[in-house]
Amino acid sequence: MNPQEEEKAPSGLPAAIAAYLIWGFLPLYLILVQTVPAFEFVGWRIIWTLPICLVIVALRKQGPDLRAALADRQSLAILTASATLIAVNWLVYIWAVQNHHLFAASLGYYINPLVNVLLGTLVLGERLNRRQWCAVALAAAGVALLLGGALTTLWISLTLAFSFGTYGLLRKRVAVGSLPGLTIESAILLLPASGIALYYALQPGGSSFGNDLWLSLAIVFGGVVTAVPLLLFAIAARRMDYSTMGFIQFLAPTIVFILGLTVFDEPLQPVQLACFVLIWAALAVFLYDLWSRSRAPKVV
Repeated sequence: MNPQEEEKAPSGLPAAIAAYLIWGFLPLYLILVQTVPAFEFVGWRIIWTLPICLVIVALRKQGPDLRAALADRQSLAILTASATLIAVNWLVYIWAVQNHHLFAASLGYYINPLVNVLLGTLVLGERLNRRQWCAVALAAAGVALLLGGALTTLWISLTLAFSFGTYGLLRKRVAVGSLPGLTIESAILLLPASGIALYYALQPGGSSFGNDLWLSLAIVFGGVVTAVPLLLFAIAARRMDYSTMGFIQFLAPTIVFILGLTVFDEPLQPVQLACFVLIWAALAVFLYDLWSRSRAPKVV
């Protein structure tokens, strides 16, 4: 492989963009399973994610990597923590969409890049330049506007932001490949997920799975929309600066924000519109900085 190919190989940008596009349009998929209680759906989501991961592991011949990760106690401890965080994130997000709190969910993922910047600078020792700090200030101002007018749903936003921000940090630091790590996370959550599915099956209303063909297929598809973007995200988290990846994440909440206005018909308050403008200004500044640095002469 020549030097140019080596330079291009580790780029995590395409994986990050693809992951955030899928997450941005996820509320449209959740319409298909809106009759399934959020807690039960999280259980089924985990149950169907594991076999999909195992199939991909087999196709990519990563069985030895998976076994090596399972033998590493430190990695298992970190993956147990990350699995817990992502399960909490799923539950809160699904509940928020089902209860028509898309703006609160969108706000959570607008705050998340600020959490990423905080973790990247304090934990990983990453540094931001002046334009990047300007972008952070603009985004923080926009978030501050919404915090003043969304106190009743603030717990949704903060839980989503900090659970996913910490999840990404743990996955960046654990010495396990993207796919084996996600497979182990799913396996760790399988027992409680099965317990949740069994609990609902024993209720008078019965399980949401198995009664209606199309609903059952939609539930199974939850494994795909879980495994694919998380795998892409894990790849990006290991290949990109954490603070840079955080700003790319603005793509997903912007899509969710627009879906809230259009498909879900949530009312837009003036303070929310002001926040939207400030955060897009922050993204414009950050992207301009990335573009400027990419055109600057490289020091050999």
